[in-house]
Formats: sequence, structure tokens, C-alpha cells
Amino acid sequence: MSQDVEYQTAAVLFDRYGDNPIITPDGWPYLVNATFNPGAVEHDDETLLLVRVEDMRGFSHLTIARSKDGRSDWSIDEEPFLQPDPDIGEEQMGIEDPRIVWMEDREEYAITYVSFSSGGPTVSLATTKDFESVEKKGILLPPEHKDAALFPRMIDGRYVMLHRPVVRDQAHIWMSFSSDLKYWGDHRMVLPVRQGWWDCSRVTLGPPPIETNEGWLVLYHGVRETASGNCCRVGLALLDPNEPWKVIRRSSHWVFGPRRAYEQTGDVPGVTFLTGAVSNRRTREVRVYYGAADSTVCLATSNLDAMLEYLGIE
Repeated sequence: MSQDVEYQTAAVLFDRYGDNPIITPDGWPYLVNATFNPGAVEHDDETLLLVRVEDMRGFSHLTIARSKDGRSDWSIDEEPFLQPDPDIGEEQMGIEDPRIVWMEDREEYAITYVSFSSGGPTVSLATTKDFESVEKKGILLPPEHKDAALFPRMIDGRYVMLHRPVVRDQAHIWMSFSSDLKYWGDHRMVLPVRQGWWDCSRVTLGPPPIETNEGWLVLYHGVRETASGNCCRVGLALLDPNEPWKVIRRSSHWVFGPRRAYEQTGDVPGVTFLTGAVSNRRTREVRVYYGAADSTVCLATSNLDAMLEYLGIE
């Protein structure tokens, strides 16, 4: 694919929903500052979003919103689903940015999220079968880690997780493995920053990886520091289906970034942060849910085959 064709394809790879933002703090059933960065799944014939909700103190918790079509008529729970526990030191400053996967072997949903305290952010795990009750499993990794998601099934007898540690002020996407979802090891860097590129300052995971016949499709964020602040945009990568630490392809160009007024105005202007994705194997549509300017929830759609073709996988 030529550079011109690649750029033109990237520019139309995602379609923003015409009625964005789909969830705002103004429509919330209780007083909040911001609603953004949701995890997303299909459950009981509905799209379920586990929304990060920032209260008026600046601390976050997670609340459920539901929709029949995943686009409109969102029903929001009156009470949070997952709150910081005052007895858990790692959660003293809130819990944030969930990713959700259905774990085939365990027949339950796994929710990875960020626990925040004065010691810094770290990755925690909770599980639920029905989104009525939930069990916290505790922290998985020491600070500073963020933006983690599990693969939806074991690979070669082990659970696999992507996450983003910060080491010596460098932030790359790593992969770790576990036999029990508690103890993690065999750590490997998978997607490093690329000096001079649009993703030269930091990279971090978007939604959980999407399984395709060609491999694991990963949407990730790339940050570039500029004179006016950080610029956060989205790229694509494809990981080997059986050895997911091997990168088959990685996009040269970013494919999604802040463009609309609702993505430029808010608590953190110029941010489109993707955390939830729902894919339809029959229609090949992918609905991506994201936080706009750290203030509202928005929706964009793409197509699995188009994303794979963009990566040169035909």
C-alpha cells in the first residue's frame, strides 16, 4: 500500500456516531464531574458499558449503562457497580479505566481496572458472572502499571495479559503470563514507542485484543509530546495467534484521533481514549467506545476486514 493510499484509508477507517457524545455527565442519575473511558461487552442481548465516573472530589468509580442497540436509549444504574474500597490501600484515590472480557474457560467476565493511590497506579482484577454481584481479586502488578486487558482465552495453557508499565520514564506495552490469574511472569515488551513517530512518547493499550482468523487485533494509543501538550491518537497492530508476543504488523500511520469539538473540549482537551470494543463476527462491524476529552462517552464504528486489510492482511 502506497503512503498516499495508506493515509487516505486511515482517514476513513472509523465512522463517528452522528449523535455523539452518547453519554454525558448531564444525563447521569447523580451528581458527577465526568463520564468516560468505558469497558464494553454484550450481555443478556444488550450492550453493557462499565463507565468510569469521576465524582466532584476528583476520584473515580465504575457504573453500568445499558442499551439494546449499543447506540442510543442508555439506561444508567442508580448506584455504582464497582467502588473503591477504603480498606484497600491501593484504591484510596479511586478506580479507573476498566477493560472487560468474557473468559471462556472460567465462564465469567474478567474486569481489569486501574487502582489509584499515593503509591501510583496499578492493575487490579474483578470478576462477575452476571453484573449483579462482583468479586474483587486484588492487584496483579506493582506500581506503576495501567491500561491492562486479558486475552479472552488461555494460550498454550496460560492466561495472557497486555499492560503498560512505566520504567525509567519510558512507557511501552508489555505482555505477561499466568497459570492462575494471580501470579504473573515471563514479562515481554511487545509494542515499544517509536522515536520520532506519532507514538514516540508513550504507547498504551486500547480495548482488549480482538481475536480474528489472522491473529489478535490490537488497538492502541500513541502519545507524542508537543509544545502545546500531549497529542494522543490510535494505531493498529496484529499479534501472532499462537505466539502473541510476536508482532505480525503494526500501522505506520495513526488511524483515529481528536477531530470533533466534543473531543477538543473538556477536562483534558484533545483526547480520544478507546477502552471498549464490541465486534460482530457475522457483520464484521466493530463498535468502539471511547472517552472524549476525559469528559464524555462516544462511539465510533469500523469493520474487522477493513482494519486487517489496512494492516496488509488479505
